[in-house]
Amino acid sequence: MNDSKKIKLNLNFQKIICFVAIIFFFIKFITWHITSSLSIFSDAMESLINIISGFVGLCSLYISSLPKDKNHPYGHGKIEFISTAIEGVLISIVGITIFINTFIRIKDNMDGILLSRLDYGVLLMSFTGIINYFLGFLACKIGHKNGALTLIASGKHLKIDTYSTFGIVVGLILLNITKCTWIDPMISMVFSSVILYTGFQLLRNATAGIMDESDKKLLKKLSFYLNEKRDIHWIDLHNLKIIKYGSALHIDCHLTVPWFFNIKKANQEVKKLTQLTKNEFGSKVELSVHVEACSNNHCTLCFNRFCKVRKNIFQQKILWTLDKTSYENNNIKF
Repeated sequence: MNDSKKIKLNLNFQKIICFVAIIFFFIKFITWHITSSLSIFSDAMESLINIISGFVGLCSLYISSLPKDKNHPYGHGKIEFISTAIEGVLISIVGITIFINTFIRIKDNMDGILLSRLDYGVLLMSFTGIINYFLGFLACKIGHKNGALTLIASGKHLKIDTYSTFGIVVGLILLNITKCTWIDPMISMVFSSVILYTGFQLLRNATAGIMDESDKKLLKKLSFYLNEKRDIHWIDLHNLKIIKYGSALHIDCHLTVPWFFNIKKANQEVKKLTQLTKNEFGSKVELSVHVEACSNNHCTLCFNRFCKVRKNIFQQKILWTLDKTSYENNNIKF
């Protein structure tokens, strides 16, 4: 599947998420009106945020798909981190609002809480939870396949929403059996805490992306892959860095090659490394490679047995692990 088809698929699926979020908000709002349950009201408010974040994500996917221009030489992918931050702020506000409203209601009228038709609440909430989980699962699957961070965030959000919804369903069942009215506001309190935690995590991830925080998991994966596929002329790899621009990856590294290579031959090795990386991480990888010439000291780790200018005996092949490739200096100490 080419990039244009992937972008179209991402946008269409995000539109589905927005459409379903609108329908579910009205279903949960009506359910809250029927049952007067605080926990269902909490879930309805969270669905309102799903609508807002869904449309923010849709705009983000569209903007991030725009081609590079003079003002944005690295593309528009950073918008995905901004949209994630907006979603995190909105979710946090909703969590605080639900917590405060629940506390006020408990304080003012704990004994006067009248609940009704909880069986309808259980059925409708279960229905929305199942659909949300299915959508979240598909969103994460498509997002990982197409490298769409916004779609992955939407999928995770929907799955978390599902867990919370089923927690509420369990609480409603217990409430219907025991008739203890204090269970409902306590569920609402717990749910508001889950919402606040989700908002904090989204803000944390957005800040990490905007600040270009090192993604150790991705660096480890890339280091392991290049170590498995390394060419005999790639003597050393270090100063490896990855910057995310939405679904695009900008990779910087220093590659040590034999000193007797001319510019053309060295460039061929860079092209080989670039193509190898794109084969694994997709076509939206941009590689910036600084080529360095080997010295006599590199002979101890160079496993090219056909080298005719070797000055020192080969001792060991250094594995390109995360610790080795992320060093700013060469693995050889001079």
